[in-house]
Amino acid sequence: MGACRVGFISLGCCKNLVDSQNIITLLMKKGYQVSSTYEGADAVIVNTCGFIEDAVKESLEVIGEALEHCPNVIVTGCLGPNRKLILDTWPGVKAITGPHSAPAVLQEMERLFALPAETPAGRVPPGGILLTPPHYAYLKISEGCSNKCTFCIIPHLRGPLESFPGEELVTRARNYAARGVKELLVVAQDTSAYGIDRGYPGFLGHERGDLYALMEELSRLKVWLRVHYAYPYPHVTRLIEMMAEGKVLPYMDVPFQHASRHMLQLMKRPGDADRILETVSRWRNICPDITVRSSFIVGFPGETEEDFAELLDFIREIRLDRVGCFAFSPMPEAPASSFPGQIPAEVKQERYERFMEVQQKISAAKMQAKIGSVQEVLVDVVDEKGIISRTKADAPDIDGVMYLHAPRGLRVRPGDLLRARVTASDEYDLEGDIIAD
Repeated sequence: MGACRVGFISLGCCKNLVDSQNIITLLMKKGYQVSSTYEGADAVIVNTCGFIEDAVKESLEVIGEALEHCPNVIVTGCLGPNRKLILDTWPGVKAITGPHSAPAVLQEMERLFALPAETPAGRVPPGGILLTPPHYAYLKISEGCSNKCTFCIIPHLRGPLESFPGEELVTRARNYAARGVKELLVVAQDTSAYGIDRGYPGFLGHERGDLYALMEELSRLKVWLRVHYAYPYPHVTRLIEMMAEGKVLPYMDVPFQHASRHMLQLMKRPGDADRILETVSRWRNICPDITVRSSFIVGFPGETEEDFAELLDFIREIRLDRVGCFAFSPMPEAPASSFPGQIPAEVKQERYERFMEVQQKISAAKMQAKIGSVQEVLVDVVDEKGIISRTKADAPDIDGVMYLHAPRGLRVRPGDLLRARVTASDEYDLEGDIIAD
């Protein structure tokens, strides 16, 4: 046969996006042609998400849509371990693999469409294919998770923590920087646990190969360095110190999940409201310009109105910069799904709306306080509608943006690092004028 065209659909979080990049890189190296459409595809690969109920529904719908366009569909990703559900819903699926399994996907493709020996290898840049805009990239530093949170099925889907070798991560990051990447987003299910599963093996002259050794090496690249999903272990203070030193962006993404001790114990999460308040206060003292982002779950089984009221009081007191809120989504593999005291859907929704109403007021006040300040921004989009950028306080796709106005005659391109003065704000976004040097 001649060239084989593969349609590729990537769903879910940024960690899954990295898996998609790795799969596409392997396919292209072997000579497969990969696109983001079904048109003319000999096979379609769907990299699924299965973290919550809505994600499972979306994944199944996309698999069905792919089968409408192509009879040769391979399913991979987080829904992969639920093989029976996939085949019961779509028996025509040709192959199924689990998450983080690029070699297995390649093997299935070669089984379905073996390429002639003379097929030329595709050209892949150093570091592999990126599915992000050219000026930022995700660097996944580990796979899986060894925490036992009762609401989460990541250990079931992706297995225990598996940290990747530090030398390989630094090499990949150097390749990205050499290609023009201006921001590295370091991701894992628990970035602050990096290296613990391997006994913190040293690398590149660092005796202890932990997150902070990795950040020291990456900081030498002189790009924006943003860390996501760090648990509030005591040793994370070192990361805050690196932010104060200018080595890492002053942006802390830490999933607190709740404030009530009762709820946190049921979730098998550390801390309580007082300890979290003390921790964040210490971080703010070390790095006054830190942006703290977190996520919370409402409607967890057993959550009383008193527990929820405590959460609202906590949110009002701590005044976090960026907050995500989710109603508890029961999944068969999550222990909490079988806990007594399941909360009705309408109560979950009502609590979600009350939570967001409180946080929106806090966010609006924090945004308004930035009016008149000068921010360093990274430009993401330049089109006929205008210029969209992000400040150091904003991660792509999950936080706000800053809309820019440029002086007449100034050429602005995606990936530019600029300075801009904030002139207006709303609950989540800023507006400002570029300061021409």
